[in-house]
Amino acid sequence: MTAPTTSEKTAVSGPDRLPQPAPEPAGTGTGAASPRRDRLREAFRWGGLRLVALAVLLAAWQAVVSAEVWPRVLVPSPGDVWRQFVLASTVHDGVRGYGGHLLIEHLGVSLGRIGTGSAYAVLAGVPLGLLIGTVRPLAVVLEPAVTFLRTLPPLAYLSLLVIWFGIDEAPKIWLLVIAALPPIAAATAAAVRTVPGQLVEAARALGSGPTALLLSVRLPSALPEILTGVRIAVGVAYTSVVAAETINGVPGIGGMIRDAQRYNQTALVIAGILAIGLSGIVLDALLRLVERIAVPWRGRA
Repeated sequence: MTAPTTSEKTAVSGPDRLPQPAPEPAGTGTGAASPRRDRLREAFRWGGLRLVALAVLLAAWQAVVSAEVWPRVLVPSPGDVWRQFVLASTVHDGVRGYGGHLLIEHLGVSLGRIGTGSAYAVLAGVPLGLLIGTVRPLAVVLEPAVTFLRTLPPLAYLSLLVIWFGIDEAPKIWLLVIAALPPIAAATAAAVRTVPGQLVEAARALGSGPTALLLSVRLPSALPEILTGVRIAVGVAYTSVVAAETINGVPGIGGMIRDAQRYNQTALVIAGILAIGLSGIVLDALLRLVERIAVPWRGRA
């Protein structure tokens, strides 16, 4: 009698069959954990690279200061900047921060101005861009005006705004609105013009009028580019806040920097610049998050 072949052994059923492991549910096990581990590993790798780059930058900065390439009043050490950062952020010897306000309060006032100016720019810039992108006669008239405003540096019209509105909050807000509005209007107009013609024709075939076509087809299709324009506009407003706060800007981070510059407090100026830059990174990350939530379909086929 011959021994059973391999195929015969495989065909055996019943209690003699070896127990087979149950299949893993979809989305569990190493197959799903591996991408997460890869993402975490990549995040740690890039984060480590950023820390190394920061350490090299600080070491080079300290080396320049130690070599006395420039006078210390012009290039303070990282320790001097940190010391001024702490002094401006705390109450010391009965003095509250700088100019009677903590650094976070200066920054908060400036962010409030940026938020107000950017909000007004969005409220005016998006409808203006929609008109420019959809109504040809209005585009001929309004588009050159938007381009004209976009090319003007903020300091060019700050003095005129002070003459018109005085030295209180109004000229600062108006300056930020004028600085932030052109990028939003230009991005909106360009986005509306590039809406696929098939979508427009399909909506018209279904009986959509001009208003429904604008609100249900053109605006949703253009929303990703509009949000990109808003991000750019907020960045422009942020870069303009120092100019806006040169006139009666304390409290305000730009006013604090301007005031410290008058007294050659270079370390405090650098501390203020770093505060602006770091808060700008956080603000841009928040805007990216809003963009991902508002237009989850962006980047998908």
